Amino acid sequence: MATWNPRVDIYEKDNKLIIEAEIPGAKKEDVEVKIKDNAVVIRGEVKKEEEEKEKTYYRSERFYGVFERVIPLPVEVKTEEAKATFENGILKVEIPKAVEEKEVKVEVK
Repeated sequence: MATWNPRVDIYEKDNKLIIEAEIPGAKKEDVEVKIKDNAVVIRGEVKKEEEEKEKTYYRSERFYGVFERVIPLPVEVKTEEAKATFENGILKVEIPKAVEEKEVKVEVK
């Protein structure tokens, strides 16, 4: 079974890292999201509807099968606060960025 990588957009908004993955034809229950080793792992399967033997295909370009995408995180995040939604073939993962420590100058007396 062949695998493919969903296309993604990765951006920052409102102090959150947002990952949007295009997974047409997938169902929410067939998609899995994990965060490990400072990366987001998106995997699952797009299942083909029951194949009809009477059809004569002239072209079949849509992909079905297992998919996986590992996305390294570009910033530190709060993994325990991550949220994911799936709507109209788009998986959206929102992960709050970790608060950066501010540098404070301490006066030596």
